[in-house]
Amino acid sequence: MTENIRNIYCVGRNYGKHAAELGNAVPETPMIFMKPSHAAIPMEGGALALPSGFGSVHYEAEMVVRIGRSYEPGIALEELLADFALGLDLTLRDVQSELKEKQQPWLKSKGFFGSAPLTAFRPLPALETLTSTEFSLNINRRERQRGRLADAIFDLSVLTAHIGGHYGLAAGDLIFTGTPDGVGELHDGDSLELFWADTPDGSGTVTLK
Repeated sequence: MTENIRNIYCVGRNYGKHAAELGNAVPETPMIFMKPSHAAIPMEGGALALPSGFGSVHYEAEMVVRIGRSYEPGIALEELLADFALGLDLTLRDVQSELKEKQQPWLKSKGFFGSAPLTAFRPLPALETLTSTEFSLNINRRERQRGRLADAIFDLSVLTAHIGGHYGLAAGDLIFTGTPDGVGELHDGDSLELFWADTPDGSGTVTLK
């Protein structure tokens, strides 16, 4: 599932309430950062080892779309997108705060191995369904996050045009579209489960160790 992933683009602060809960300003244009392809791992009910000795690790549940062909200006989303999944943007929050203070890139806090767990990819539904259907994250069977793309600051058309125009998009690229509010710290032994339309997302479970 993760073998053919190319670039992993991530969108920061794409939900207003999430920006507010972290004390960040809402961006006027898409805020893009990247993760290495090695960050992507499948959520297949196994265990995930978190980095130790770097402070708190936070979860951020997101809708993820996979690109199916090369971007061209004006291309329809139905032609550009191949399928979608749910994912976790895991973040070393203390490390990120230090990097922000030093005005340094976020790679160390966002790009560590295994920092982009992904469910299995699903066929792309109608775009209205994709954007209006809620996704959620349960930790230890308690809901922690719930959101939908319709509430994002920048929609898929804006994101793909911005990323494709500035950096390029081609088959195998992923876009983590941003996380809703409710992020928090993870702990050893936590069991994470992602849901699409209130249905368990098949392989979308992982336990931390």
